[in-house]
Amino acid sequence: MKFFIDNWTLLLVAFVSGGLLVWPLMRRGGAAAIGTAEAVRLINREKGVLVDVCEAAEFAGGHAAGARNVPLSALPASKDLPTNKALPLVVMCASGARAGRAAAILRKAGYEKAVPLAGGTAAWRDAGLPTEKS
Repeated sequence: MKFFIDNWTLLLVAFVSGGLLVWPLMRRGGAAAIGTAEAVRLINREKGVLVDVCEAAEFAGGHAAGARNVPLSALPASKDLPTNKALPLVVMCASGARAGRAAAILRKAGYEKAVPLAGGTAAWRDAGLPTEKS
């Protein structure tokens, strides 16, 4: 007990730093964002589906080739999502910020393999992967 009293500041720092490490996982709903290489692997080997949650105007300006546009605001009621909820969904947006929220919504809707793409469309382009404009 004397150790805890004498070193309360060290214990406080340990708890705070541990909390800061866990916070991003809790905020995203538990799924860590994946990189472009993992996204391509999911698409090619596990029949993953790219879902872009940008608004229609952003999507028309440029998006990953083959991505389905399901705006974040229309996500819960969308009919453009795959009916097979066992398929992996790679969720992306322009920068990756909205994708984490969208993936959490999709997991709650039963798509257990919904994961956000780190860096979004910008990371997709930087990796040299195909893009298109509508």
